Amino acid sequence: MPKPTPDYFARLKALVAIDDADKRKTKPVLEAFSGTEMATIPVGTAADLNLAVERARTAQKEWAARGAAARAKVINRFSELVYANASDLMDIAQAETGKARTYAQEETVDVALTARYYAMNGPKMLAEHKVQGMLPGATDVRVRYQPKGVVGVISPWNYPLTLAVSDAVAALVAGNGVVIKPDSNTPYCALALAELLYEAGLPKELYAVVPGPGSVVGQAIAESVDYLMFTGSSATGATLAQQAGKRLIGFSAELGGKNPLIVTAGADLDKTIPGVARACFSNSGQLCISIERIYVERSIADEFSRRFADHVKNMTLSASYDLGPDMGSLASADQIKTVTEHVDDAVAKGATVLAGGRARAYLGPFFYEPTVLADVTDQMTCCRNETFGPVVSVYPVDSIDEAIEKANDTEYGLNASVWADNNAEAQKIAEQLRAGTVNINEGYAAAWGSTAAPMGGMGISGVGRRHGEEGIVKYCESQTIATQRFIGIDDMPVVPKDLYQKLIPTAVRTLKYLPGR
Repeated sequence: MPKPTPDYFARLKALVAIDDADKRKTKPVLEAFSGTEMATIPVGTAADLNLAVERARTAQKEWAARGAAARAKVINRFSELVYANASDLMDIAQAETGKARTYAQEETVDVALTARYYAMNGPKMLAEHKVQGMLPGATDVRVRYQPKGVVGVISPWNYPLTLAVSDAVAALVAGNGVVIKPDSNTPYCALALAELLYEAGLPKELYAVVPGPGSVVGQAIAESVDYLMFTGSSATGATLAQQAGKRLIGFSAELGGKNPLIVTAGADLDKTIPGVARACFSNSGQLCISIERIYVERSIADEFSRRFADHVKNMTLSASYDLGPDMGSLASADQIKTVTEHVDDAVAKGATVLAGGRARAYLGPFFYEPTVLADVTDQMTCCRNETFGPVVSVYPVDSIDEAIEKANDTEYGLNASVWADNNAEAQKIAEQLRAGTVNINEGYAAAWGSTAAPMGGMGISGVGRRHGEEGIVKYCESQTIATQRFIGIDDMPVVPKDLYQKLIPTAVRTLKYLPGR
């Protein structure tokens, strides 16, 4: 299957939210497999971003007035279009990131499922509803939701389909406009999704794609939107959170992770090892929720390490646009540099390479073998710092309690995985882990793909949640409307005021016997 054509890139380039895009300075966009230029993208400015926000703010008023059900119909059509155009979307995701087609398909399915979830459930979550009032029967209280206005999305390069639109569809169903700054290495994935959103009936101003450097466009988006959603590093997330705090706007972020996996002595290694490999090396390890630390009970550690290393050595790497290879390339020269530095540092300080450990430049400039390390210590960079690549370390432990303690010994808290003799044992372990999601008998996909459940991080791994009801109401301002009927709060005309005031404490104590009190 060929990579995207020049005509496809030209069609998408016309969708950037830059008025005179054809006259602007451009940036090359590389094909990750080969490291060669396959297209260029106009470089946006702060003025372009501010204009996009202004236009989105104007269009958002009419969009909000349509009502949630009408908005959801547009997003449901978008979901259907994603399925219909899956092949093109997988092509562009592979071209910009170098990921194996399996994981490009994973992204495409995720986009469609998330869009459909909010199309089907969003209107119910946003519906006005009654809650118990102060004085039952006399106080009518209704809660309703108003959209924030314009939501800014800063999306990363590693999952440029999923993370460009999965948050956006929730914000759109909630009645907001969206302005997105995609990563400069992967702008065409966001534009490919924009094309389908527009085809589904979304006004173009409501999903405006403004490519450009983070120091310029990213700064402008943080200074102009009504809510900011970010996916990326913990360091950048902390900076953006500070900026949002100064403006007193809402902020949500999924950030880094140094995710642990626990294997108990009773785990079925025939099932565990393939699952652990996928947990570590999906998307070449460039996944916020992928596993970088494995804790194995000592009684099976040698067998696990040997069999796991053998499995990893047999994984296939290829620069292919077809299904088949286990792993593609890394996304960029920066990624190769980081992974190489982490592995070389570990080896120089005494780590043992059980599998991998080398670049495969003959396949392409950004290819690196899936790598398994042992004997990793705190003095090594990869021990506590996120590598964000195909590198995992195996640590034998003397007990499950030690495994849990070591798994929690981190500033991060994004994802974890447990493989045990039985689900009851795994559940007990999972409940003791400080992570926003914990997967049992799976590395990450079970929790990530369950769009009805909240997903996000503890510690420096994030703020807020995506998915589920939390993932849509965060884009709203909740409003309480309370109507007092029949009797007043401070007096009742037919009862003397002093007597009424004496009755209030007794009445309040009586309320505790009512349901919900």
